[in-house]
Amino acid sequence: MGDSSDSVSVNIEPISIDSKEYYVKTGSGPVSVAVYGDQDKPALVTYPDLALNYASCFQGLFMCPEALSLLVHNFCIYHISPPGHEWGAAAISYEYEASEPSVDDLADQIVEVLDYFGLGEVMCMGVTAGAYVLTLFATKYKQRVLGLILISPLCRAPSWTEWLYNKVMSNLFYFYGMCSVVKEMLLKRYFSKELRGNSLVPESDIVQACRKWLDDRESINVMHFLEAINRRTDISEGLKKLRCRSLIFVGEDSSFHSEAVHMATKLDRRFSALVEVQACGSLVTEEQPHAMLIPLEYFLMGYGFYRQSHMSVSPRSPLSPSCISPELLSPESMGLKLKPIKTRISLEV
Repeated sequence: MGDSSDSVSVNIEPISIDSKEYYVKTGSGPVSVAVYGDQDKPALVTYPDLALNYASCFQGLFMCPEALSLLVHNFCIYHISPPGHEWGAAAISYEYEASEPSVDDLADQIVEVLDYFGLGEVMCMGVTAGAYVLTLFATKYKQRVLGLILISPLCRAPSWTEWLYNKVMSNLFYFYGMCSVVKEMLLKRYFSKELRGNSLVPESDIVQACRKWLDDRESINVMHFLEAINRRTDISEGLKKLRCRSLIFVGEDSSFHSEAVHMATKLDRRFSALVEVQACGSLVTEEQPHAMLIPLEYFLMGYGFYRQSHMSVSPRSPLSPSCISPELLSPESMGLKLKPIKTRISLEV
């Protein structure tokens, strides 16, 4: 498994976590799953955004010491990559366009991954396109989802503007690969304008690292995922039937801000909360990961999870007071009285 730790400059000592990569055969082709931690612990499944994998999408969050003490202490992490998005993936070709995996196929792949590892209910964390796949999975397999942590999520069909924008990007992928124009389109999708820089201010180290990661992606595989997301349907009505706890993060500068707000209005307010992060794009996990820590801690308290040790208070999080309130993040709101966690099922017939 490739190691991306050299691509990003960090100021903390790395923490050693047992990890292993698996290739799980599914009805829609093999899928890469990087497993971190003790598999006897409850499962946290992650799914990244378009053209990203677990390292380029979640490393910022998981490199925070406070996040490690909360997430890795309580969970075994199962990082699922979209088909062909793992390190060193070969180009995937489909004989017919109709044989390309749909978003429903991708959601069904998650079930096959859970069955492979003998997992029952899981916590889910996804970003934008990955958030849509996990939310679709939750609406189809409600009994398998313990909770949803969604970053700049989608739940409606693409607007005409988004559909056309994605079509242009898809054609660029097909004819020119991961060219500079496509990279700029993707970076605009992920990060705020401030982070991307301009003629007077250089782009940040995070954006530079992401630019290098994009060079390692097999463009045809990214195109397949983009096409699937561009054919997605509106699942807003299905959200009303969800009873798992949901926590939504969105950057105030995200292109999908209105999508996240719409999604929050469709979820049962008794089981969900929306956190808007100031001065941030869609990829909150990389751009402002510290903004996620306090809401995550309150959210997971509802399941009986806690941080491993008493660490110093997290740096001030740039949360918007107008969009996050003590009531939303109180233990009562986030579900202290949830049923006991059931994380594994027997594979015996």
